This record gives sequence, structure tokens and C-alpha cells, in this order.
Amino acid sequence: MTDSERIVIIGASLAGARVADTLRKEGWTGTIVLIGDETELPYERPPLSKTVLLGKDQPEVAQLHDQAWYDERNIELRLGVAATAIDTTARTVTLADGAEVGYDKLLIATGSRVRKLDVPGAELAGVHYLRTAAESKALADAYAAKPRVVVVGAGWIGLEAAATARERGCEVTVVEPQQTALASVLGQQIGDLYAELHRSHGVELRFDTGVEGFEGDDKVTGVKLSSGEVLPADLVVVGVGVQPNTELAEAAGIKVASREDGSGILTGPDLQTSVPGVYAAGDVVRWDHPLLGYSIRVEHWQNAMDSGKAAAKAMLGQEVSQDALPYFFSDQYDLGMEYTGDVPRGTSYQVVLRGDPASGAYLAFWLADNNQVLAGTQVNSWDTIDAVKALIRSKKPVDPARLADTSVELADI
Repeated sequence: MTDSERIVIIGASLAGARVADTLRKEGWTGTIVLIGDETELPYERPPLSKTVLLGKDQPEVAQLHDQAWYDERNIELRLGVAATAIDTTARTVTLADGAEVGYDKLLIATGSRVRKLDVPGAELAGVHYLRTAAESKALADAYAAKPRVVVVGAGWIGLEAAATARERGCEVTVVEPQQTALASVLGQQIGDLYAELHRSHGVELRFDTGVEGFEGDDKVTGVKLSSGEVLPADLVVVGVGVQPNTELAEAAGIKVASREDGSGILTGPDLQTSVPGVYAAGDVVRWDHPLLGYSIRVEHWQNAMDSGKAAAKAMLGQEVSQDALPYFFSDQYDLGMEYTGDVPRGTSYQVVLRGDPASGAYLAFWLADNNQVLAGTQVNSWDTIDAVKALIRSKKPVDPARLADTSVELADI
């Protein structure tokens, strides 16, 4: 690219800001326009479900940079205005205020949005979702009154919302249609360990239970379960997953995966979409992963960082093959964990534990039928995740007994 050209980034998110930052760090001096529908400066989301909910921080702690940082790097911000259309022939982006912005190359980082529950009472006051800075602040303020909280969904967001509510003195019940916590990600055995963690902190867990609706006149007062029982509630937190914002890309003729195929904007390892000159990064991208051998979409902080950096380099014509392993972390009570790798749905696997979960510190590995390590997690066992990644990247079968033996160094397996 030449310095007279313009790169437009749709999505003033962590991924979008990472793209802009990398472009400048790589020495590119052309025009950068960063478009976002929220009014806040770009921010990261992990603090919103952790320290902000605990009341320890304000949402501003999640802000990536101040306005001066963007000014110094000559990054033009268009905040509080959504992109409504992309014309890949004319190479323009239309904004909600009617403006058109031309581009030479385009990066789509439109992220994802929470899945809403379509049940009676879903619009009542007191029913909260947790995705944006404003939503985090509203929930943190509501926790201060120590309400009776019902959390719908025992995924990562639901469990972090439950943990922070308990730590702030709230009475908490978690409702989950699957048979344990984090079942889709970690499976029964490890999911049960997280369930027990929450029980030990006073959380009531209702598994194999759906939600039929929310009760109340102007404000939620109860959660009606599939059994017909109504749980009293002063406040509800819904955490039932997210869906990628692919509509803008799809309307522009850019290929996206179906919901059955996992959703997301489809790209190659270089994060370029089906339209030359248009790239994608962050939650919204489903790329061909060169190491794993299949397409993958990842909804976590690290992917926004990694894919944003990779996409920026690819836009500048550098050789890029995005092979970063999926990675995420969570903090719940005194438990800190990291997870890396991927276990495709429907895969047959065995779980190998390294260390005693009762001690509060252990590792777990998910092994394929051929004993290849697909994924691993560390719980309160710091400085081990790089060794876990190395085992996954090697793609070599391991001896489960040696893997479980804490006297054998991970590097020697």
C-alpha cells in the first residue's frame, strides 16, 4: 500500500484498535479511519465482568487509550455512528448519519452481540445483559443493593457474574439447561469442578432446567422455570452466549458461514475475506486455521489481539498465516484459570488430570483417541500455559500416565 491510501476499520473495538495500532507500528503513514457505533473510546471487555462488577473499578479502566493517543497517531475516530452498508465495488462505507467514507482497504471488526431470551417478561426492568461498558456499570450499581440475583446460563459470563454477585453479598441462583457448568466448553468432569466451586461459595445451581419467562409488573420479581416453579428475583443476569455481527458483511456479498456451520465471516489464514482488499478480525471472523486444519471462530480477548495484529500485517502485504491457538482466561473467587486449544463438538476424548483438584491447583488435558493433546487448562498453576501450548502444537501422541505424573516435567513429555 502507498501512504496516500486509506484504510477504514468498521468496529472501534479491541480488534479494531489493535489493527490501527499495528498499522502505525509497522510504519504505515496513510489515512486510518476507525468507525464505532458506541460513543466510548475503544475498550476491552474482560474487566467489565471482573473488577468493574466487583465495584473495584469504573468502566473507564477498560479503555485502551485516551483521545490523545489516537490524535498522536493520526487515527481518525468516528464514534457513536454505525456503519450501515458496504459497497465493495465503489469501495465505500455508508454511515447511519448518511455520510460515505471511501476506502482502499477495509477491515471488518463488528464483533458480536448477546443472544437475547425470547420469553415473556424479557423486557422487564431488572433483566440485565453483560456486554458493553454501560451494561457493566448498570449491573455493578445494581449489585450494590445486594439483591436476590438469578443468573441464566452457566457459561463463562454467567459464572463470572455469579461469582462477583456473591462476593458483593448477593443471594445467587444459577439456572442452566445443560447438566453441569461450562458443559459445552469443558465437558462433564471439569464442569462439575466449577459447579462445586460455586456451591462452596453459596451459589444455588439449578441444572437441567430451562427458563419459561420472567414475572413482574414493571420490574422483574421472579423467574419462571420449565418445571413451573418461580424463583424470586430482584435482578436477573442473562448470559446465554453471543452471535457474531455478520449482517453488514453478508449484505455486501461477503461470504459468511451459516449458523449451522458456526457463523462468522469466512476468511483464509491471512484473514482476507472472499472480497479482495476486505479483511476481518475479532469475534466476527471464522478463518481457516493452518495448524488445526479446520475453520474456527473464537470469542475471546486474545483472539481480538492476535487477529487484529495479523490482519493489519496482511493488509500491508506481509505474509500472514494466522495460527495462534485459541486462548482465554477467567477469574472466579480465588480461582484463576487459563485455557488453550480447541475440542471440536462431537469429538471423542478423554480428560487427564495433573494434580489434585481438591488442592485448588491442577491442570487438565483433553486428549483425542490417538492421545494427541487437543486442549489444556491450568487452574491456579501459573507459568504452565506455554508448555501446554507446546504439547498441542506438537500434535504428537503423549503417554497419559506421564502427563498425569507431576514428577515428570511437562517439557519432557
